[in-house]
Amino acid sequence: MRKFICITLLALVTLSCSEFQKALKSEDTKVKLDMASKLFEAGKYSKAHRLYNQLLPKYRGKPQAERLMFRDAMCSYQMKDYHIAAYHFERFENSYPRSDKAEEAAFLSAKSYYELSPVYSKEQKETIEALDKLQLFINKYPDSEHLAEVNTLIKELDFKLERKAFEIAKQYNKIAYFESSDYEAAIKAFDNFLIDFPGTSFREEAMFYRLDSAYKLAVNSVRNKKEERLNIAVNYYNTFHKYYPNSERTEAVEKMNEEMQTQLKEINTES
Repeated sequence: MRKFICITLLALVTLSCSEFQKALKSEDTKVKLDMASKLFEAGKYSKAHRLYNQLLPKYRGKPQAERLMFRDAMCSYQMKDYHIAAYHFERFENSYPRSDKAEEAAFLSAKSYYELSPVYSKEQKETIEALDKLQLFINKYPDSEHLAEVNTLIKELDFKLERKAFEIAKQYNKIAYFESSDYEAAIKAFDNFLIDFPGTSFREEAMFYRLDSAYKLAVNSVRNKKEERLNIAVNYYNTFHKYYPNSERTEAVEKMNEEMQTQLKEINTES
C-alpha cells in the first residue's frame, strides 16, 4: 500500500512538472495564465514567478496586468527576494494607486525593506531606509489595518539603531588605553547616545561607562589637566548615583569616587 502511494505521488509530481514545462514553452497565453494561477494558489511561487515574467509583457496596458503585477511581486516576496519584491510592490502602487491592493502593496514594499535590515553589528544603511519607508506608509495610510504591525517593526528597527550606537560608544571605552583622545571620544559618544536615545533601556549602562571613561581619563591625566577632569568625572558620578543609587555597579562606582576624592584632596593640599 505504501509503495502504491509513493508511486502515485511520484506520478502526480512528474505530471505536474510536465504540465509546467508545457505551459512554460506554450505560445498560448491562457495556458500560461491558468498554470501560473494554479501554481500561485498552491504556493509554488518560484514556478509561478517564471510564468508571470513571461505573461507580464503580453498583458501590459490590459486590465489583467494589475492582478498579474501584484501576484508577481508577491512571488518575489514569498521567495524572500526582498530587493525585487520591494521594487515591484512600489512600482505596483505607483502604477495602480486606486487599486484595492495599493495599500497592501505599499505595506509589503515597506516590510520588504524591513526584512533587508541587517543585524545591529553591521552597517545600518538598510535599517534607516526601512524606517523611512515605514514612516512614509504611516503618513500615507494613517488608518491602515497594518498600522499596529508597522509600529512594531519601527520599534524593532529603532532598537537596532539604539543598540548599534550603544555598542559603538562602549567600544570606544573598551579600546581606550590611557590615551586622553580615546577616553574623550568615549565620553562624547555616550553623551550623544544619551541625548539621541533619552528613553533607552541601556541608560544605566551608558551612564556607567561614561563615568568609567571620565574617571580613567581624569586619574591618568597630567597635572595641569587633572583637577578639571576629576571635577567633570565627579559630576558624572553624582548624576549616576542620583538616578541609580541601588545599582549593581554601586561598589565599582563608589571605588571610583573614593579614588577621585583622594586625588582632589592631594591637589588641594599641594595648592
